Amino acid sequence: MRRVLTIVCGAALVIATTDSVSAIAAERRPDTSYQEVRIPAGTILPVALQTSVGSDTSRVEQPVRGTLRRALILNGVRVLPAGTAVFGHVTNAQRPGRIKGRGLIAMRFNELDTPGEGTTRISTATVSRIAPATKKKDALEIGVPAAGGAVIGGLLGGKGGAGKGALIGGGAGTAYVLSTRGKDVRLGPGARLGVRLTAPVTLRVPRS
Repeated sequence: MRRVLTIVCGAALVIATTDSVSAIAAERRPDTSYQEVRIPAGTILPVALQTSVGSDTSRVEQPVRGTLRRALILNGVRVLPAGTAVFGHVTNAQRPGRIKGRGLIAMRFNELDTPGEGTTRISTATVSRIAPATKKKDALEIGVPAAGGAVIGGLLGGKGGAGKGALIGGGAGTAYVLSTRGKDVRLGPGARLGVRLTAPVTLRVPRS
C-alpha cells in the first residue's frame, strides 16, 4: 500500500512540475501577434482639428485635440487607424496691433492615443496660422478719403484747395486705419493640419 501511495505522489509531483515548466515557458515565449514599428522623424500626420482656436479667443497652454484624417500606413503596415486622437496645446496666440501686425495662432502636439496601449508621448513641430495682410485694404481706406477731400477742396478753392483737401482727407483715412485692428485668425473643428514629427516614435501594432 505504501508503495502504491509513493508512486501516486511521485506521478502527481511530475505532473505539477511539468505544468509549472510549461507555464513559465509560455510566459517567456514572445507574443508574435504584435510587431514593433518605428515611425521616423519627419513623418507628417494628417490631422483634423477638433478644438476651436483663435488669435482673439485662445490662450497659451489651452488644450487642443485633433484626429487623424486617414490611416497612417508605413511599408504596407497600418500603424495608426483613421480617427486616432492626438493631443497638444496652444503655444502662441497674438492679436494684431492697431498700427501693424497680424493675428497669429500656434500649437504643438505631444501625445498620441495609441490603440490598445493608452497614450504615447510624441514630439512635433509647431503648427501656426497667421491672418492675411491688410496693406491693400489699408491703402484703399486712406486713399478714398483723400480723393474725396481733393474733390471737395477743388470745388471750394481750386488747385490749392484740392491739395489741402487731399491732405485733410488722407489724414482722416490714416486716423481710421490706425484706430482699427488688423484681422484675427481662427481655426474651427475640421481644419486640416499637417503635423510633422520631430523625433521617431516606436509603437506595437497588431500583425495583419
